[in-house]
Amino acid sequence: MNEVKNILLVGVGGQGTILASKILTSGLMEAGYDVKMSEIHGMSQRGGSVSTQVRYGDKVLSPIVGKGSADVIVAFETMEALRWLPYLKKGGKIVVNDFEINPAPVNLGKAEYPDGIIEDLNTKCEVLSLKAGDIATELGNPKAMNVVLLGALVKAIGTLDHVDWDAQIEKNVKPKFVELNKKAFKAGYDL
Repeated sequence: MNEVKNILLVGVGGQGTILASKILTSGLMEAGYDVKMSEIHGMSQRGGSVSTQVRYGDKVLSPIVGKGSADVIVAFETMEALRWLPYLKKGGKIVVNDFEINPAPVNLGKAEYPDGIIEDLNTKCEVLSLKAGDIATELGNPKAMNVVLLGALVKAIGTLDHVDWDAQIEKNVKPKFVELNKKAFKAGYDL
């Protein structure tokens, strides 16, 4: 039986969603999985939504994760978790960064950022909420929040411990940031 796993990584431009997806994809391929990845940048350079779909298994035919089929959603920003919730399958998990970035309508005073998103999510699915930015800042650089979330994702999946994630970080991250990102991955994994 070819069971394909579906992961969505969603956030706002500049949060490192694409890098986290590349490290994940690289590790899955190294572990022998067939992997397909699709990324949508949207208006990422202007603070817009960014999503990456990663599918892996014995044989993956398409990179697209349909509504109601994601095993795990990793939301780099709170409202993105709510926006992508329809893609989570029944019994799926959300790893959510407890962090808010105001979209343009909120900044312009035409809308309000919704309250209680994480509490609402907790009534609908299994949620791992963390303050990845705070963790990364304590490690020395808030930009490593993406790799903190990647570590939390790997732990939430529970079947990828055999992958050498340090090697994948070394392969995909600039040398001067490798040690920081290894620590960030471990911090997210250990939560």
